[in-house]
Amino acid sequence: MNRRTGYFGPALPSPGLPVRPDGAVASLGGQRESVDVELPYEDVQTWYLQEASRMAQREKNVVQWVYSSSNDRELAERYDEWSKTYDTDLETDFGWRGPLVAVEVATRYFPKDARILDAGAGTGLVGQLLHERGYENLVAIDLSLGMLEAAREKHAYKEFHQMALGKPLGFASDSFGGVISVGVFTIGHAPASSLDELVRVTSPGGHIVFSIRPDVYEGSGFKEKQAELVSEGKWEFIEVSDPAPVLPKGEPDVLHQVWVYRVR
Repeated sequence: MNRRTGYFGPALPSPGLPVRPDGAVASLGGQRESVDVELPYEDVQTWYLQEASRMAQREKNVVQWVYSSSNDRELAERYDEWSKTYDTDLETDFGWRGPLVAVEVATRYFPKDARILDAGAGTGLVGQLLHERGYENLVAIDLSLGMLEAAREKHAYKEFHQMALGKPLGFASDSFGGVISVGVFTIGHAPASSLDELVRVTSPGGHIVFSIRPDVYEGSGFKEKQAELVSEGKWEFIEVSDPAPVLPKGEPDVLHQVWVYRVR
């Protein structure tokens, strides 16, 4: 019992990032800590109602729940939480085809011995498909440590790095012979400015293969950014696929296109 509030019950998990009793923020490793709190009963009740509402939204449509993240921290938290059931949820509830569609395109351009960056690797579905096709020098980056831990279990990548697209990447210029990014350029995720860094870390002659929703391409600055990089001579357009559904079970109206550019 909390003597100040009269609240009976277990220590409450902290909303947002886990916080230790000393006030330090715990790392995002998929492990949520509990903390002792002293709250009025009304605040405890409000917390539980808010948590119940959040979980109801998540269960209704986990993809839209992730899309509704308001910042990178919340996005990382939600992917951390989703990481343990991500593969099963996308396959069972949505029929997710994005990785397969993009990998089938990428293998036409990526040399088997190239060092390949999977930008926004998630649980490693793309890396797993590339590894099965003979690619062994794969590097994974993602915003979420929980997703990277899930990717590690697939034994497809040589390196894992927590990095956020849209910010400077911790790689030297010309570090990769190819880059692939699937399901990342979508609502509430990586901005169009991410492409600048992907071009920088790709060696001249290397290809960048990425999927994007047509509505995001038209309305979130990607159309302009992609054209700008062409006009500046930083990359050249190679091909783009027709729009196609990649979540046929859960969201059949959501379309993706796969774009391919060669860095100059």
